[in-house]
Amino acid sequence: MTAREGHLVELVDDTGHALGEATVAAAHQPPGRLHRAFSVLLVGPDGRVLLQQRAAAKTRFPLRWANSCCGHPLPGQSLVEAANRRLAEELGAGPVDLTEVGVYVYYAEDPATGRVEFEYDHVLRADVPADLSTRPDPDEVAALRWADPHDVEADLDADPRTYAPWLGGVVNRLLRPAPPAAASPAVPSGTAADEAPERSGGR
Repeated sequence: MTAREGHLVELVDDTGHALGEATVAAAHQPPGRLHRAFSVLLVGPDGRVLLQQRAAAKTRFPLRWANSCCGHPLPGQSLVEAANRRLAEELGAGPVDLTEVGVYVYYAEDPATGRVEFEYDHVLRADVPADLSTRPDPDEVAALRWADPHDVEADLDADPRTYAPWLGGVVNRLLRPAPPAAASPAVPSGTAADEAPERSGGR
């Protein structure tokens, strides 16, 4: 188990109210425990977003393409502080100014590793310059690429298993921002994550 698997996450109810805490490892064991997370999308001046291919060593959905950066705030930690910490650790980037564009609740299982994602996911956007400097950690990131978010939505329909199952909902929040309170209801089928292409047993 990596050191980060022993970090604490904040358990929440389906409205985002804190209920307690658990380790990363415990929260992602079947059947999963709903906890607070964040997904960052870095947006360039041309509207394209930075995608990362998750490293092979990841315990959940390795080698899938996902948003710029993901993570979990420590219990009581601000989303901005936590997200900028992970941007530095994963991409060697930041700090950046972040804006929350919506909340996305989803459930999915990784058939390759047996781990579960059940997350109350705050989607965060940052506008960054075209010459953004990155130094990705190879233990975290296999590759990076810029992509038009509308093209990503279309490709998710055509080839969903190339992507992390939460990416569709994250891109949806970017393109169709909603107030933070407008979270989807949490249901353990994957359907709360509007565009999540994989259901229980297939994510």
